[in-house]
Amino acid sequence: MKYIAAYALVSLGGKTPSKADVEAVLKAAGSPVDSARVDALFAQVEGKNIEELAAEGKSKLVGGASSGAAPAAAAATGAAAAAAPAADAKEPEEEGDDDMGFGLFD
Repeated sequence: MKYIAAYALVSLGGKTPSKADVEAVLKAAGSPVDSARVDALFAQVEGKNIEELAAEGKSKLVGGASSGAAPAAAAATGAAAAAAPAADAKEPEEEGDDDMGFGLFD
């Protein structure tokens, strides 16, 4: 997952990702780099752009091409957004270690 995230970060930065760019992002995050995994990632995304990959992944998350899934997800998001102002009125809770010991690139 961290390799895909690094690829997406480079791409969203306006560059065409290269293996060196992805490895640089991973190293900057303090993550060890496995060049075999970087090679495998580039073999899988060869000939595709980030927008195509994101659309393909989004369709898998939503449940495929079912027409009812997207409106239901939008309605759920709208309901959550409507409930958010009520939650903001409460006293802010003290921040804790909610990440359970996991970092972004673990």
